[in-house]
Amino acid sequence: MDRHDETKYIFAQAIKDLIKVVPLDKIAVTDIVTRSGMTRQTFYRYFKDKYDLVNWYFEKLVLQSFRQMGNGCSLQEALQLKFAFINSEHSFFKEAFKSNDYNNLVNYDFNCIYEFYKGIIEKNLNHSVDDDLDFLLKMYCKGSIDMTVDWVLNDMPISIEKIVSLLIEALPKRLEPFILIVNS
Repeated sequence: MDRHDETKYIFAQAIKDLIKVVPLDKIAVTDIVTRSGMTRQTFYRYFKDKYDLVNWYFEKLVLQSFRQMGNGCSLQEALQLKFAFINSEHSFFKEAFKSNDYNNLVNYDFNCIYEFYKGIIEKNLNHSVDDDLDFLLKMYCKGSIDMTVDWVLNDMPISIEKIVSLLIEALPKRLEPFILIVNS
């Protein structure tokens, strides 16, 4: 890990500690820099705001599972990795998903998985996604994120295996050939 990532992880640990006792929307950057022992200037060198920090942490650790899909990892395996990580950081994600800020994790997660899936589909099609497929993809991504948030906020009432199975079952049939069979 390089020095820049080490610094970012120090800020991530600080916000993770703070989020255990204070809702994310009430945490100030001042709180994060004080807790981390770093400077405000250093914080802003790496992040626009606290939501950018949360989103970076999410992307760095959770979305790595989706990037594995192009390397022989199935959608099921990628989702299991994602949900296992969310489970291991439950209190952090429970607070992060509660935020109503415009730059919140719910919107960020949607944009990340939408762009990721869209890229896979376009690669498999060899052209842009048409309006019908785009509609189905957006609907699936929004529903997937909504169910993920619901699962986290309700303290994970079903197993990781079950939610992964249900999310795969909910994938629109027209998207299956592009997303389920990405490593062939």
